[in-house]
Amino acid sequence: MGEILLPLLISCPLAASLVIFASAGRMGAGGIGTVACAGVGISAILGIVLSIMLLSGHVTGMVQVTLWPWLHVAGFSADIAFTLDRVSLIMTLVVTIVGLLIHIYATAYMRDDPGIARFFGSMTLFVAAMLVLVLASDLLCLFVGWEGVGLCSYLLIGFWYDDPANTAAARKAFYMTRMGDVALLCGLLLLATATGSLHIQSVLAAVADGQVAPSGVSMAALFILTGALAKSAQIPFQTWLPDAMAGPTPTSALIHAATMVTAGIYLIARLHGLFAMAVPVMALMAVLGALTLLMGACTALVQSDLKRILAWSTISQLGYMFLALGCGAWQAALFHLMTHACFKALLFLTAGAVIMRARHEQDIFRLGGLRHAMPGLTAAFVAGASALAGLPLVTAGFYSKEMILSGVWPVHFRLPHGWGLSGHALWGIALLGAFLTALYIFRCVFIVFCGKAGTATTDRTSRLMTVPLGCLSVLSLCGGVIEMPDTFPSLHLFSAFLDPTAIPSHANGSAWPVLAGAAAPLAGLGVAWVLWGRPSPVMREIPGQAAIIRPVRTGQGTDALYDYLFVQPFRLLAWLTRLDILDHAISGTGRLTRAGSARIFMARTSFLNMLASWATCMIRWADRLLGQFQNGRVRWYAAWIAGGLCAGLALVVLS
Repeated sequence: MGEILLPLLISCPLAASLVIFASAGRMGAGGIGTVACAGVGISAILGIVLSIMLLSGHVTGMVQVTLWPWLHVAGFSADIAFTLDRVSLIMTLVVTIVGLLIHIYATAYMRDDPGIARFFGSMTLFVAAMLVLVLASDLLCLFVGWEGVGLCSYLLIGFWYDDPANTAAARKAFYMTRMGDVALLCGLLLLATATGSLHIQSVLAAVADGQVAPSGVSMAALFILTGALAKSAQIPFQTWLPDAMAGPTPTSALIHAATMVTAGIYLIARLHGLFAMAVPVMALMAVLGALTLLMGACTALVQSDLKRILAWSTISQLGYMFLALGCGAWQAALFHLMTHACFKALLFLTAGAVIMRARHEQDIFRLGGLRHAMPGLTAAFVAGASALAGLPLVTAGFYSKEMILSGVWPVHFRLPHGWGLSGHALWGIALLGAFLTALYIFRCVFIVFCGKAGTATTDRTSRLMTVPLGCLSVLSLCGGVIEMPDTFPSLHLFSAFLDPTAIPSHANGSAWPVLAGAAAPLAGLGVAWVLWGRPSPVMREIPGQAAIIRPVRTGQGTDALYDYLFVQPFRLLAWLTRLDILDHAISGTGRLTRAGSARIFMARTSFLNMLASWATCMIRWADRLLGQFQNGRVRWYAAWIAGGLCAGLALVVLS
């Protein structure tokens, strides 16, 4: 039964996409939305059915299906095959359920857009490509889905292509992620060369058995990490994600919550056995995750655009997941991925509804007092903000962040040459990030929904938009109680689901780290209320006119640095190539060489002619001189003989 349902899980959104594209806009907006929601909805139902079968024991371990062989050459094979196990099941449920709620929301949000067929065709294709990525049992098949989500993100970010800024943002996302894709492909080629297969289980088994040299494991892990960093917008590839806000709000929610940016997290969690053998790469991953979460939180704190605040928040939360993966707590990373998908989709969809009713105004300082005009949207946004901040006990984000913090604290990396890295420092950065997260998101809440009224608002929010917001609000608040910290009553349903044979311990036995993790977001909330929440706030805006703040706010600082280091040298090389400067230089060198050779030849010829002329003159002069001596007069000959004899005698006497 599972072997039949698994291909259908992927085929339904793919078929919906083909139907929508084939209709070429001949269907109405309602029909297009229905087809798209039906395709994703059937996949969600099939995912739930398969999860019930897996949990009830009707399916033992995993569901595997091979559709057809792809490549079979000497020493290497690859198949179009899919596997549903406990790890991929979590991602499948996240992609299909959250994706379905986003599609339902989008039917109302995009109903008046003339390009609705193109939009929903790309959205359903996006879901299908993500399911291929998640369910692939072969890394080469996974790479197909990996490239598919990259293509769909390009189409959706540049959906409103009439604006050059949107197409520029789409190209930027495409180029940045392609650099990571090249690195990922290099890593896959290394593994294929070393193991003769890209089947995930075979690769992990070969690495565990020592069939791959440690240097090969480290290089492959580093290449794969680079691909994951680019796809998930981590340092130094973070610049494309804020500009991805150029697409429609449902696109932003789908990219940031359930699909593309989580692909890198899933890939590393899927290959955690490979990365566990490369400790330096794990340490690098943890450090980059810690730096990214701190940088994203600080940057979000100075933003004024509502959607860009949420975009930088996504970068920061993905940094938490990479920190957990680098510390070996891949279960915690997947748990935070699941809760993050719920509350980040809720925040983006709520922000889209707010922006729509506020006449497309996105500047938080031009909004204000919206809690009176939009009480329902205010409640939904506060629920999502509380989950993002990780307010203790009442939000899902608290439990997933506590699982990450508990997994980071006891880690210690033993690096080559006697170097080491303690998890305590990384834990401190993560705790500071939790404080900053609460500070910037409740800054946004207090400025947008409290205080004096700003932009005038329009009519009520569509019911099709409010239903997904209600469902996501419940998941954002209650979805984390399936995994409790060890200091709480023992409840580890998520860990037990991932590994039924063992329940890992996430704490060091002390309660104070959990208390610190609970106090940090509360402190951030308190500071945000003092600064922006009171009737007479201390400040309305963090000073943004300073030269050091403005590049951070607009995101142009990193772009300018990359432009100076990479883009301009490449443009210079392209300019030299286009103008054939190199060819002209070679030709000019040849001409100069030929001219120099001719000049040297002429100088040599003149010098030799001059030497010959001088030799002739000398010979003629010597001939005339000898002619004077040989004149036939005997007395001259006798005189010369006598003179020579006297000279010889004088030399003898003097010596």
